[in-house]
Amino acid sequence: MNTNVPGINITIGGLLARTALIVLVILWTLPTFGLFVSSLRDKDQLIVSGWWSALSTSQESEQGRTATSDVEVERDGTYVIAGNIFGENTSKSVDTYGGGFLPDTDDVEYAENEQVGIRDYQAGETVDLGDGVTFTLNTDGSYEWVSPIPLEEGRGKRFFVITTIPPTFSLQNYREVLDSEGFGQAFINTFTVTIPATIIPIAVAAFAAYAFSWMEFPGRQLLFVIVIGLLVVPLQMSLIPLLRLYNSIGEFFGVAAKSYPGIWLAHTGFGLPLAIYLLRNYIGGLPREIIESAKIDGASHFDIFVRLILPLSIPALASFAIFQFLWVWNDLLVALVFLGKTDDQIVMTSKLRELLGSRGANWEILTSSAFISILVPLLVFFSLQRYFVRGLLAGSVKGG
Repeated sequence: MNTNVPGINITIGGLLARTALIVLVILWTLPTFGLFVSSLRDKDQLIVSGWWSALSTSQESEQGRTATSDVEVERDGTYVIAGNIFGENTSKSVDTYGGGFLPDTDDVEYAENEQVGIRDYQAGETVDLGDGVTFTLNTDGSYEWVSPIPLEEGRGKRFFVITTIPPTFSLQNYREVLDSEGFGQAFINTFTVTIPATIIPIAVAAFAAYAFSWMEFPGRQLLFVIVIGLLVVPLQMSLIPLLRLYNSIGEFFGVAAKSYPGIWLAHTGFGLPLAIYLLRNYIGGLPREIIESAKIDGASHFDIFVRLILPLSIPALASFAIFQFLWVWNDLLVALVFLGKTDDQIVMTSKLRELLGSRGANWEILTSSAFISILVPLLVFFSLQRYFVRGLLAGSVKGG
């Protein structure tokens, strides 16, 4: 069915396809956009609200506590404890406070539900607590506890506070990652792993694909079936046996098992089955007349491969190069198994894992580190994208 508009001829099916494509693009890019917005927000904002509310001011109820008597100083005949309830690099500000010196609980929900006075005092207002004791909490989180007698030893005095978090954006998360010790070296180490681990399997797979497509030798089909069967072998099952093999070889030759050549060979082995499959389908689909003409002219298999097959196979080679580069660049498991954690070997994914801490204390840098890590893969993809779809489609139409 066609929708006939002067100068426009649109089918209903085409309109639905375009609409579905737009919806899929939005669904695909929306999480990435949200990740980018989150990477520009600080930890305080990320805790209390999602990225979709990044432009609105939010409030948070929390518990505060003064410092202990260890920091108490004497001033004009009184004893003063001063400090700040906020840490460094925060955008929070105090709105109201109160509710202290009630039943000993640190539960903020209790303070809100029981209405213990969490909104009694405005920021900057001095509270008279009796017996000459006063307490002041300012907008920036600084406070002063003033008493005519020394504070008893023990924990500081507890109170509840409502903080306001304005919609602020900064590059602090990016600076924290980029300024971390050893990150630049880890970035270089990742290139050291990824570039050879991408080139080596492409080179080997191209030769193998040509052999499976245009060379006659016994057991060709059986070998190809075995290669395809390796596609279903989980990578995790082969890590420990392969590492044991590396250790045995390393002990025999007196070399370290965890080294760059080891991880290059590991990534090559894990990437070869798919590479051979894609390239064999593509190379096998090239016109037979070209190959036969070259043979009649006396060209050897090596000449045919170098002068004809490689130039014609650039789309397929670029397609697999994108896949392999992305896998190796984002790899963590194989790098942890086959490389050490020294400064000259640790890769970027492993370094970012260390920056998060064993308990994920610095989880707010996940968003910024994600964008830092995808910059190079994006450059690789966009530089080779014109070959990507062409190479995949050509390889999937016909198998030799």
